[in-house]
Formats: sequence, C-alpha cells, structure tokens
Amino acid sequence: MHIDLPEGKLYYSIGEISKAFGVNASLIRFWEKEFEILKPKKNAKGNRKFTPEDVKNLKLIFHLVKERGFTLDGAKTHLKENQKKTLDKFEIVQKLELIKSQLTELKKQL
Repeated sequence: MHIDLPEGKLYYSIGEISKAFGVNASLIRFWEKEFEILKPKKNAKGNRKFTPEDVKNLKLIFHLVKERGFTLDGAKTHLKENQKKTLDKFEIVQKLELIKSQLTELKKQL
C-alpha cells in the first residue's frame, strides 16, 4: 500500500487523507470515533488536521481492516494487545515494499 501524501507537512486535511487512502471522508471520521489512537486536532472551525503520527496510525488501521480483513473489534483488540509489535512489523513491511518497488523500477531501466 502506497499512500501519496506530500512529505514534510505538519498537518493534512481530511480531504487529503481520504484521497490518499482512496476512501470516503466519512470512513476516516468513523475510524476516528472507533479507534482511540486517532486523535486529529481540530481548528476553530472544527476541521480536522491530521499529523504524520495520525497518518501512520491510519495506515496501520487500513492495513488491518482493509488488507488483512480484520473486523473493527478484532483490529481494536489487536492494536491494544500488540500495538508496538504490530507497528514494528508494519513498518518493516512498508520499508520492504518500498525497496521492492525501487528494485522493480531499476530492473525496468536496465
């Protein structure tokens, strides 16, 4: 899973997040209510501002629910019981996928 968000931003809007993940903003808002690890800040107008840490947590939730087929309750339990271990494994997988795509691109250029 590759999420295309501009690097180096302090905050991302819900529109940017939903577009990058290819889901409706309503799903992001729903996950925010369901998963306590999602805590976007809200400005004076109430617009959500997601930090890079929120994006990292969203990637993990997306991976568990959409890619691995966990139920919401299953994902919540998994996160509570194994959050550090799950996050470490997920980050390793993300890095390996990036390396794989880079190697594939190099192979195409040869």
